[in-house]
Amino acid sequence: MTEGPPAGERRGALLVLAAALLWSTGGLGIKAISDPPLKVAFYRSAVAAVVLLLALRPRVFKTSPRFLAAIASYTACLITFVVATRWTSAANAIFLQYSGVAWVLLASPLVLKEPFKARDAVAVACAFAGMALFFVGKFRTGGRGDVVALLSGVFFAGLVMLLRSERGLAAEAAVTWGNVLTAAVLLPFVAGDLSLSPKSAAVLGLLGSVQLAGAYILFVKGIKHVTATQASLVGMAEPIANPIWVYLFLGEKPSGWAVTGGIVVLAAIGWRTLAAPTDTVVAPPD
Repeated sequence: MTEGPPAGERRGALLVLAAALLWSTGGLGIKAISDPPLKVAFYRSAVAAVVLLLALRPRVFKTSPRFLAAIASYTACLITFVVATRWTSAANAIFLQYSGVAWVLLASPLVLKEPFKARDAVAVACAFAGMALFFVGKFRTGGRGDVVALLSGVFFAGLVMLLRSERGLAAEAAVTWGNVLTAAVLLPFVAGDLSLSPKSAAVLGLLGSVQLAGAYILFVKGIKHVTATQASLVGMAEPIANPIWVYLFLGEKPSGWAVTGGIVVLAAIGWRTLAAPTDTVVAPPD
C-alpha cells in the first residue's frame, strides 16, 4: 500500500492552499470598486506593509543577493501583473503569469537542488491543461500585455524559489519589505489623486490586510515544508477559485468549460499534494 506524504508536508501544502484561496478573493474585491489599477495596487501593498510590520515585526534585513532579489521579485511580480491586466485580457494575464509554475519545475533542481520528479511534471501538465479549458473563448492577442504577463510569470517563479530558499524569518522579512518597496515605487504614479470613497477604503483595507498580508503570512509558513514546485502548483488554485467567489457574490456564472477545467486543476493539485508519496525530506528553515 502506497503511503501519502508526511504530516508536515501535508500541513505545508494546506497552508499554501489557504493562501491561494485568500489571493483568489482579489478579483471579487477589485470588481467591487472602480479605482484605477495602480491606485488599487498602491493601497493594497501599503495596507499589507503596515499589517505585516505589526504582525511579523521583521528584525531581518540582509544585503545578500538572494534576500534583495526576493524583495525585487515580489515588487516586480505585483506591478507587472497589474500592468499586464491593464494591457491584455484578464484571462491572458492570469494564465501567462502562472506559466511561472513551469519555470519553477525546470529551475528548482538547479537553483534549490530539489530533485526533478516525474509526478510533478505530470501534475503541472494536467493543471495547465485544466487552466486552458477554464479560459476557452477568453484568450485574445494581447501584444505587449502578453509579454508583460510572461515577465510576471518569471518574477513569480523567482519569488517562489527565493522564498523557499530564504524561508523562516528571512522569508517573512522579504515579503514585508517587498510590500513597502511596492508601495514606494507606485506612490509617484498615484500621488496626484490619493482620494478614496468610503466603499473603496473599506475594500482596499480588506484586500491589503487579508487578501495580501494574510495570504503571504500563510504562504511563507507553508513553504517551509514543501518544495518550490509543490508550492507553485498548489498556488494554481487561485485562478480557479477567483471566478467561484465572483459567481457566489456577484452572480457571474462560469461556463461549462470553466467548471470542467477547474475540476481538472483541482484533481491534479489534490493528486500531487494529498495522495502522491514522497521520497524527499524537505529541509526545515535555517
